[in-house]
Amino acid sequence: MIREILFMNGYGPYVWSSFIFTLVSFGILYSVVKSQLTKEQKKFEAKFKSLCSDKIELANKQKTYREILTNTSTSNI
Repeated sequence: MIREILFMNGYGPYVWSSFIFTLVSFGILYSVVKSQLTKEQKKFEAKFKSLCSDKIELANKQKTYREILTNTSTSNI
């Protein structure tokens, strides 16, 4: 039973190698996207903290800013 799953009538090495390649590719893609997201969040926080108090109050009222903060605080990425 297990041998049949592993070998798949001679096609097993091709199927399993492509399956492993796909998993590794998705893992690399996930780590790249996660690192870029972290970098962009740090840039956003640095720019936001450098604003004067008037602009901070205005930014707090904006819908986009609130969406960014809610997404970053609950994100599991």
